[in-house]
Amino acid sequence: MSIVGPQADAASLRNSGTLKSDERRERLTIFGLSLPAVLAILIVVFLPIFWLSSLSLYNATGALSAENYDRIFSSALYRRTFVVTFQISISVTLICVLLGYPLCYWLSKLPNRTSAILMVFVLVPFWTSVLVRTYAWLVLLQRNGIINSSLVSMGIIEEPLQLAHNLTGSIIGMVHIMLPFLVLPLYATMRSIDTDLVRAAVGLGSSPRGAFWRVFFPMSLPGLFAGIVLVFILSLGFYVTPALLGGGRVQMLAQRIESTITVYSNWGAASALGVVLLVLALLMIWLMNRIFGLDKLFMR
Repeated sequence: MSIVGPQADAASLRNSGTLKSDERRERLTIFGLSLPAVLAILIVVFLPIFWLSSLSLYNATGALSAENYDRIFSSALYRRTFVVTFQISISVTLICVLLGYPLCYWLSKLPNRTSAILMVFVLVPFWTSVLVRTYAWLVLLQRNGIINSSLVSMGIIEEPLQLAHNLTGSIIGMVHIMLPFLVLPLYATMRSIDTDLVRAAVGLGSSPRGAFWRVFFPMSLPGLFAGIVLVFILSLGFYVTPALLGGGRVQMLAQRIESTITVYSNWGAASALGVVLLVLALLMIWLMNRIFGLDKLFMR
């Protein structure tokens, strides 16, 4: 016998109240469990940023001033440092995309066992420190290194090429280090794409090239942009590779911050450089989100 009328309304209200109570209890439980992690993130990440920002607002005498920021925007040396930093970061990111996308596409088309074995070679650089890899590239790229010696002995060039202690050497070394950061998220995204969709597009009359650009490529964009953001942001703050392979002729922002602290002991100026770099990095990510709609891509 079904319950109708006021009794049914009362039962539905009780059930609704029970559901709301359970939802409230679940939210409180989740909040309580996540609170330690949230506090840890606030302490480890945001407290140093706040401390860094506060240091940048004081000059060398300890007085509250915008002198550090005025120096950044008025000094040609600092402007040149920012230009070189973004020039290298953008170049490294573009080269990683040009090398990493075909590599990931090829790996995603191989059998699982074969692609897993080949992915080991992509991960091998992670097993060696950045310093060791940079010195290895220095041995390869210097004037009397393996590359120049081989090219001269084969008669391809008459004089050694200037591959180290300049912008070229810094970019080559950073591409080698940053490439896995683009390959890993992109490969994972490509592996999750249903290849039957591409075959269906071809079966419906599309050419293989058209099926790739209209079906496969748009579905790989979340992994591609995740890799681009990783490579670009990490490149902005890189220090070891440009310091060694640049030979002192290439000054990125991290090197400028280090010299400002160790040589001039000016924590305020160094902090201002870090704050401006952080703001520019966030601005670049926001622009990419506005142009390419990254939030929509990752919510698919």
